[in-house]
Formats: sequence, C-alpha cells, structure tokens
Amino acid sequence: MRATAGDRKTASNPAGVLLRQWRDVRGKTQLDLSFDAGVSQKHISFVESGRSVPSRQMLLDLAQALEIPLRERNALLVAAGYAPLYSDQGLDAPVMKSITSALQRMLRQHEPFPAIVMDRHWNVLMTNEAAPRLFNCFIDMAARPSPRNLLHVMFDPVGMRPFIANWSETARGLLARVYREALGHVMDEKTNALLAELSQYSGVKPEWRTPSPNDVMPMIPLTFVKDGERLNYFSMITTVGTPQTVTAEELRLECMFPADDATEAGHGRFILAHAARRSVHH
Repeated sequence: MRATAGDRKTASNPAGVLLRQWRDVRGKTQLDLSFDAGVSQKHISFVESGRSVPSRQMLLDLAQALEIPLRERNALLVAAGYAPLYSDQGLDAPVMKSITSALQRMLRQHEPFPAIVMDRHWNVLMTNEAAPRLFNCFIDMAARPSPRNLLHVMFDPVGMRPFIANWSETARGLLARVYREALGHVMDEKTNALLAELSQYSGVKPEWRTPSPNDVMPMIPLTFVKDGERLNYFSMITTVGTPQTVTAEELRLECMFPADDATEAGHGRFILAHAARRSVHH
C-alpha cells in the first residue's frame, strides 16, 4: 500500500517534536536556527509541525547547528524514517581499532598512576594495571559486578566511600561533574537513572543534585586515607576529537595524577605495602 501525503506528515511528526525539543534545550528560536543551519525559517516551522518531510541532509544540518550528540542524531534520523548514520559498535569492533589502540597506549604510558576509560554513564570499559592495584588497596574490586561503575564505587558505603577524606564535598563535586560533563549538556534517561541510584545511598542530600556556582572548580581533589596515610590526586579527562561514531564520542579517558610531592613519592610504596599484606593473608 502506498503511503499518502497525510501518512508521511504523521510519520514526520516525531522528528519535528525532537527537533523542537533540541531547539528549546539550546535556547534558539526558529530564526536563530535558520541562520545557523542555512535553512529557511519557514521550512523549519513546517518540519516541526509535520507539514513538511525533511531530507536526510537537512536533518543533519539542523542537528549540527544544534550540536546534538551523535546517538541522539541517530534517533532524530530514525524518527524521520531514515536509517541511523553513526556506528554504535563496541571497542573491539574493527572500526574502533585505531582508537582502541591509542587508548591502550595512553593507559600504558600513564603507569604507575591509575587511568580509566569510561562511557558516558561512568561505566568502566578499560583500565591500566595501576588502577585496580590502587583500588584493591582499599576494597576487593573483583567482588564488584561488571561493568563496574566508578560513581557507585565512590558512593557505596562498602566501596571507596569510607576511605575518601571530606567525602561530602567530594560527592557533591562529583555530582556537579555529572551535570557539567553530560553529553550535549543534556541529561539523558540513563544519566538520570544513575543519579537516582546514587541518591539512594545514605548521606546523599537531595540538594546535591542541583549544582551551584560554588561547585565549579578547576579540578576535584580526591584524597584517599588509610592506616594514617593520605594520598592526594586530581584527574585530567581526555575525549576523542571530532568523533565519527557514537562509541568514540561517548568515551572518556580519566587519568589520575598525584596532587603533591608526598603522594608522588608515596604512591608506589603504599601499593607495594598493601600488596605484601594481602599476600601474607592469603
């Protein structure tokens, strides 16, 4: 059966709704978007109302102007009746080989300090050898289910939380980071679900989910304390420039650096001491 013009308009409505939502998120009028994308305001209005069926290229131009993340661009294309454009394959896929190799090289080069590759929802995908060595000085990482979520590890009262100095300030800073680093500066469904899960831990206050200007810092210091020893770190984040796949866009490489000379000198000694204690107990 051939689709009528009315059917095509109805089918295009989901794309129009999504487009309008993203335009609202970005705080742009139809005229603003028209200038940015090189598409007439009238045409944008027709697309949003479902009176016009947008071409694939037009949708891509509008998505680019609105800085829509690649995963959501795929959703926009599908809503308009087109096939998704951006690959969403795992790190072991052939298309990801060069990026995976680069990440592995960066992880190795950051030894002896921890480095972790995560997805957009803080799930750990890869680490260097130093990361589990450090965390295993405090908790048994092997006992935690995969994929391990770094925020759950930090917030869990039977995880790293008891060993984090000034935990309240650190937790609030981490939640502010979730908002600040949300892909496309939009809280997606899974990120909201993660925040809801973290809020269930004891001691997590509801107001922490609302970032304030005071939460914006050049870095979030992370201090671990055990057996009278203090280790001070800070992180630097690396992302993939001009990504062309969903997976690549959502990757984050977090490298932990010693925040002072004492930590730099004591990091290796601390890990060796606790490794020796574990071997004695076993």
